[in-house]
Amino acid sequence: MDQRKPPAVELVRLAKQFEGSVAVREVSLSIAQGEFFSLLGPSGCGKTTTLRMIAGFEVPTSGEVRLLGQDVLHVPPNRRNINIVFQNYALFPHLSVFDNVAFSLQVKRVPAQDIRRRVAEALSMVRLPGTERRKPGQLSGGQQQRVALARALINRPAVLLLDEPLGALDQKLRKEMQLELKGLQREVGITFIYVTHDQEEALTMSDRIAVMNLGRALQVDDPRSLYDRPSTRFVADFIGTTNFLSGRLRSREGGLATVEVEGVGDVLAPLPSDLSPGRTLTLAIRPERMRLGRISGDGPANQVPGTVAEIVFVGDDTQYFVRLANGERVMVREQNDAPPAEGNRIQVGQSVPVEWAPASTTILLD
Repeated sequence: MDQRKPPAVELVRLAKQFEGSVAVREVSLSIAQGEFFSLLGPSGCGKTTTLRMIAGFEVPTSGEVRLLGQDVLHVPPNRRNINIVFQNYALFPHLSVFDNVAFSLQVKRVPAQDIRRRVAEALSMVRLPGTERRKPGQLSGGQQQRVALARALINRPAVLLLDEPLGALDQKLRKEMQLELKGLQREVGITFIYVTHDQEEALTMSDRIAVMNLGRALQVDDPRSLYDRPSTRFVADFIGTTNFLSGRLRSREGGLATVEVEGVGDVLAPLPSDLSPGRTLTLAIRPERMRLGRISGDGPANQVPGTVAEIVFVGDDTQYFVRLANGERVMVREQNDAPPAEGNRIQVGQSVPVEWAPASTTILLD
């Protein structure tokens, strides 16, 4: 992406109140042209309200909305070079697929020959050629979703907004559509802004993600950074599964902090900033980064004693819930690469050391 281009969408301290209730709290974002950007968070976090302000369906209480560098705060929705796809698709049930996709061009009185060509191109883009004469009710949910996408893309908007567009599909079809959507976005090169509460969906498709809660954008980053280095406990807990340990900074040396976890012992973690000894903090460790017994590698390792409280087999991996000496439980997730030899299986009630590398630990200060 050319960094000299103006952002596709820029939000500057955007805020929205409804009858005294704050829905969005001074959100500032810069979304590049050609980027697949997701707004991720639980219900009521402000993500859909933010999307509706970008579209022009909601008027901000304060702040700015810029499209390709131009202020569009007072530009009506139909004059913004933006289209939107909703969860319910909003197709006209009495119209054919052709007329649904062609609708906006017909309203603009585009010549019939151009309409036929552009509808054919749009349906080919979403892999639905030959469906022109069908009605939406004759299509599957995934096909209806593709028709809605074709209709939204036929005018080649600068930005396509997608509000939980896969929410009505079953899990298998959702996963298939995630890959299709990302491939389609790469093909057309249009900026996608995608609203979802599904973390896996956002991680799968997005170039960057804004994690939102209580109207604020808590962290904006690429999927890998969000997962590996969350900046707050909420982000760490919302993105994937995380173990949390409370501790106190005892000392620091060579970029590593020694953190005392009460009832467990000292553990090492990368030090994120200039913190003073005695500071209370939270450690976050992903379950798949922990091991029962020795970890691979020759570097230093954190090791804490525990007792296996529960074992859950989930096919490709096994989840071990281990109770530490201070009563806290952690999950250790291990891949089932091969069946364990008889006699080597971990049992409930067994005393085991839990180990992980210091680099797999994130210090959270919130």
